[in-house]
Amino acid sequence: MEIIMQAFPAFLLVFCRITSFFVVAPIFSSRTFPTTIKIGLAFFVSMIVFLTIGFDTKVTADATYILAIIREVFAGLIIGYTSHLFFTVVQTSGALMDMQMGFGIANIVDPISGVSAPIMGNLKYMLMMLVFLSLNGHHYLLAAIMDSYKWLPLDNKLFQVYYGGHVTEFLARTFADTFLLALQISAPIVVSMFLTDFGLALLARTAPQYNVFVIGIPIKILVGLALLVILLPGFSALFQMLFDHMFNALEKLFVVLKSSS
Repeated sequence: MEIIMQAFPAFLLVFCRITSFFVVAPIFSSRTFPTTIKIGLAFFVSMIVFLTIGFDTKVTADATYILAIIREVFAGLIIGYTSHLFFTVVQTSGALMDMQMGFGIANIVDPISGVSAPIMGNLKYMLMMLVFLSLNGHHYLLAAIMDSYKWLPLDNKLFQVYYGGHVTEFLARTFADTFLLALQISAPIVVSMFLTDFGLALLARTAPQYNVFVIGIPIKILVGLALLVILLPGFSALFQMLFDHMFNALEKLFVVLKSSS
């Protein structure tokens, strides 16, 4: 019992980081992922991590222990949020496509995230999840959170990194990169919709008897869907590129957090 009481504070710190990671990480944070399984998976992963690194660090349950728990929760949230940013790329690009294609008014509630999501973004998000699972990306995410203890051990000084602004700078740059990726992904359809609008404007000037407000919406939807069918085969390679960016960003994050220990 004495050994258990000495090891429990360190295990609780590990459990806090793993659980907070599952709260925001893609796939694991989905509402379709049962909460009971989340907690059980977090417990067993924490047990594996603790048996690997938990006994190397002595943790004392004193007055600073609460700050240590908050620090570990923040560490898990940052790692999970960084990976989640790259899954929102397809949602953002889908929203840009919907605005141009005329689907923006038909946003639906996504059962996976529980919020209103664009139709094209929802379609690409489900495809991205399928590709991610087929590539065993969830295994790489688990490996990333387990390897984070090599870069950010339990006795880290993470609050000093927050105070230095390195994490904020990294998150701002990563957010800008993900928004740029969303613009690049949506560019083919957005540009084609702009050219379609330009053609409809010329039609309205040369043949005023055509009501472009009536024929414009179905034409843009048909053109957009046709381009989507053409672009669908390339989505697999596109998603793999996004995953490469995501894991590179996680590696850069660990380098930033490494400076705290």
